[in-house]
Amino acid sequence: MGLITTKRPELEDRDTVIARIHEAAQIVPPENLCLSPQCGFASCKIGNKLTEDERWAKVALVKSIAEEAWSC
Repeated sequence: MGLITTKRPELEDRDTVIARIHEAAQIVPPENLCLSPQCGFASCKIGNKLTEDERWAKVALVKSIAEEAWSC
């Protein structure tokens, strides 16, 4: 699920993302779901206006939310 945007530097609210994962798990078994950014960090020729630190923060957010959401 591409629930983390690569278009803006602001981090998504983790509780909102986890709620969306749980909502999707009502339809699709959780073991068939995964969390990812919407698309690559350079989805156009000039790329997106995120710094390297902002990109790594997005990756860290994906990792920490996935660990929490699939920890059961």
